[in-house]
Amino acid sequence: MKDFMFIFRNVPSATEPSPEEMQANMQLWMNWIDELKKQDRYKDGEPLTPPGKTVKGAKGTITDGPFVESKEIIGGYFIIHADSLEEAAELAKGCHDLSSNGSVEVREIMKM
Repeated sequence: MKDFMFIFRNVPSATEPSPEEMQANMQLWMNWIDELKKQDRYKDGEPLTPPGKTVKGAKGTITDGPFVESKEIIGGYFIIHADSLEEAAELAKGCHDLSSNGSVEVREIMKM
């Protein structure tokens, strides 16, 4: 099997979720992780904090935020096992954030 990265992107909500909503959302993530673990697909993953920095160019210019002009944020990532990019993309369909305009970028991890 090959390793793939799921990069989770979502549109920030205009309102702060309640503690109950946050707990329910976290439970959905944990359920999906458990399902992937049972299939021996899940390797690793973590949420990411919203603030970030981007370093680019020959002079190493540092700017705030990875997507300063974007309305989407990267919320986290998983590393999963799959036989192909197509199979990994099918597994990504289990992400519950898809129903709220989220997206999952699926990329094969190149072995060096």
